[in-house]
Amino acid sequence: MSDAGSTLDPQDWTALRALGHRMMDDMIDHLAGLRDIPVWQAMPPMVREGFKAKLPREGADPASVYARFQRDIQPYVTGNTHPRFFGWVHGGGNAVAMLAELLAGAMNANCGGRDHAGIAVERQVIAWAAAMLGMPETTGGVLLTGSSMANFIAVLCARFRALGPAARQDGIGPARLVAYAAAGVHRCVPGALDMAGLGASALRRIPVDAEFRMDIAALNEAIAADRAAGDTPFVIVGTAGSVDVGAFDNLTALRRIADREDIWFHVDAAFGALAALSPAHAGLLEGIGTADSVAFDFHKWAQVTYDAGCVLVRDPAIQQATFAQAAPYLEAAPRGLAAGQPWPCDLGPDLSRGFRALKIWMTLSAFGTDGLGRVVSQTCALARYLADRLEQDARFECLAPVPLNIVCFAIRGFTAGQTDNLVADLQEAGLFAPSTTTISGRRAIRVAIVNHRSEQGDIDALVAEIIQRLS
Repeated sequence: MSDAGSTLDPQDWTALRALGHRMMDDMIDHLAGLRDIPVWQAMPPMVREGFKAKLPREGADPASVYARFQRDIQPYVTGNTHPRFFGWVHGGGNAVAMLAELLAGAMNANCGGRDHAGIAVERQVIAWAAAMLGMPETTGGVLLTGSSMANFIAVLCARFRALGPAARQDGIGPARLVAYAAAGVHRCVPGALDMAGLGASALRRIPVDAEFRMDIAALNEAIAADRAAGDTPFVIVGTAGSVDVGAFDNLTALRRIADREDIWFHVDAAFGALAALSPAHAGLLEGIGTADSVAFDFHKWAQVTYDAGCVLVRDPAIQQATFAQAAPYLEAAPRGLAAGQPWPCDLGPDLSRGFRALKIWMTLSAFGTDGLGRVVSQTCALARYLADRLEQDARFECLAPVPLNIVCFAIRGFTAGQTDNLVADLQEAGLFAPSTTTISGRRAIRVAIVNHRSEQGDIDALVAEIIQRLS
């Protein structure tokens, strides 16, 4: 692109502009034509081998690099943009957020701190998120890669509240901190306890009821037993939209227990938080606005391009006390570019941070909460439609309630191996991409309807394809 000088700018901006326009046209065509391509394709061996090439010493023409992308990368990604991608809980993205990524890339802003528009945009997104969930206007927070890091931050804030600033300097010492969550809690919660130096075994997995919600009586018993044993309960983690079945804990009851026991109340609402935008489902989140912290993702139901996680903290002073560090080269100032504290780097572990807030801000601005709420309502309605169809056919059995957008079902007479093979067959054929899980010891086909592009015809086609394969 350039001569032997050190600049990476092109010698010919016109040629790069033409390539950029072509990329933009190609990607818009790609999104517009998703129904004409497979949901997912496995990489052929030759393509996979190509990613073992040695480190390039000499650069190549950008047009040829882009051609390689079109040939070896674009056809073989996850497929979650496709309306018939029903695996796990992956959002479908949106074209406005895609364009925002281009804008953010051009700005190349480091949003770790300092006084600039990128920080103002992030603060507005945090304020909007707090309003969306009914938390106070004074709520703080920060944007992250996803709920794994958001839950980690919440655990560290809870640890700080339990042990005070000494723990940051000297570690947790002899403290025996314990946490509580429903048995079906996401893996990132024990992972957060592990990373916080408490050990995954510090998590008490509380049994669930028939609706897959944390058993309140069992929680009370566990807290009492731990206190009697000399342990220190320090956080209750409520789940709002469990990963397997979309279950919601009784958040109001958990808040009462946290108040009585004087411990931190955190809610892992990785995807369920967006139910707040659907009038028909907002009631499931009753009590979330009282949480001390909430973790959720904009890249799921809000359809922002990956990655876009968020943690909200009711008391921003605790968040800042948990993470802020003094360093002369990062010293704040009352004016100039070094003004504008507190900076995001004092609210989480990342110092170098991209302009992640822009794609969220543009998505919320372009579609509004009403538009995103309609997506939530639509996907939940499709899940209910699928469950109704399955319940009318004796060959199928729903294995869990369907409060939201996830349907877990079994094919009567199928072994776990047969179920796994059927799902893999659907994926490898490029037709549909459901996933699998285990519910009460039984292997289930799991259909998570998250994509705003999915329609009733996609559900009908999935059921018809499965029935045909049973014949």
